[in-house]
Amino acid sequence: MRQVGWRHLVALLAVGFSLFPIVFVVSAALNPLGTLSSTGLVPTGGVSGENFVNLFDRTAFGRWFLNSVLIAGLAAAASVFLSALAAYAFSRMRFRGRRVGLLSLLLIQMFPQFLAIVAIFLIFSTVTDLWPEVGFNTPFGLILVYLGGALGANTWLMKGFFDTLPKEIDESATVDGATHAQIFFRIMLPLVTPILAVTALLSFITTINEFLVASVFLTDTGSKTLAVGMYGLIDGERNNNFGIFAAGTLLTAVPTVLLFQFLQRYIVSGLAAGAVKG
Repeated sequence: MRQVGWRHLVALLAVGFSLFPIVFVVSAALNPLGTLSSTGLVPTGGVSGENFVNLFDRTAFGRWFLNSVLIAGLAAAASVFLSALAAYAFSRMRFRGRRVGLLSLLLIQMFPQFLAIVAIFLIFSTVTDLWPEVGFNTPFGLILVYLGGALGANTWLMKGFFDTLPKEIDESATVDGATHAQIFFRIMLPLVTPILAVTALLSFITTINEFLVASVFLTDTGSKTLAVGMYGLIDGERNNNFGIFAAGTLLTAVPTVLLFQFLQRYIVSGLAAGAVKG
């Protein structure tokens, strides 16, 4: 007990500490009183789905949900594709400026994207006047902003994975007459599927949780994402709308959980390979 039992005790404390906020949010979502002051680990007003009904009746949650899934899904897919292209080029090709380009990607990631929010805002003010389809309050405009920082950490992670693949594969394909595009799409991408799954999940989570840039670009109620719309529920009325906010929080986790379950078979091998081989 002295040698092993304390480890189980520490593990139970860690699990309890991790589950506490989840239980609190579930309790708040099921509490029909719907206020922060009446929320505890056990619903004081009984158990009801009233907060979920009010969430859809009083807010545009359904629209926010679709906007977030669309923006996060497209941005993640485009980010993974662009990062894979860059990683393949940096890993397999030798050209002038290659080292400088890799270091530049690393240095640029040290500066958060919101530091350039004023410049981006001024640029998109003009873009909105000329091409309103990709301007403010549009999902494609926000996706363009996110893709501006698509390269970076993902490129380095993928490059480390590409570097572990034997170059003889490329050489054999080249001898058989394959082009760089054929090698990349038909040979390399199937081999690096695990790291693609990992980076896709990380990009999706980062995008769907992003708030600062989205709050600047999305002001119309129907164009907001979950992060921006949910923040509006507790901005100034935290006590009254907390139950609705908690219900929305639980539903917000659904896309990420489903994507994780879909990519689960690739994630473990991808993270291990990226950490060891990268």
